[in-house]
Formats: sequence, C-alpha cells, structure tokens
Amino acid sequence: MSKMLVDIDDRMLALAQQQLGTATKRDTINRALAIAAAISVDDRRRALRWLQDNAGQFLDFDVLEERERP
Repeated sequence: MSKMLVDIDDRMLALAQQQLGTATKRDTINRALAIAAAISVDDRRRALRWLQDNAGQFLDFDVLEERERP
C-alpha cells in the first residue's frame, strides 16, 4: 500500500461511511475503491453476456462468414 496526501470532501466521506458502514476514513476509501473496481468488471461481464445473447439480432453471420473466405 502507498501513503498519499489527498484532499477529500468531508461531507462526501461522511456519506460514504454511512452508506458503506465503515468506521475509518481508510476503510471507507478502500471499500469505495473496491466497489468501483468491481462495478467495472461486472459491467463488462454483463455487456459481454448481452452481446452473446443478442448478437444474432444485429450481426449477419452469413455475411461475416463470406468475408472470411479467401
């Protein structure tokens, strides 16, 4: 872990602590970072699943296959 000096909005930090149920600034910031990282992974996973489920509605696989032939 690294130490750094940053300016943090006290009201937002208090709100985040309340929402996350954390007791310290450090725990609050680390938990918020973990949530932010997980959301992007989940978003990508959902988007890929949606594309896999719906690709047939948007892509003409016969045309794509034809373009792949030499």
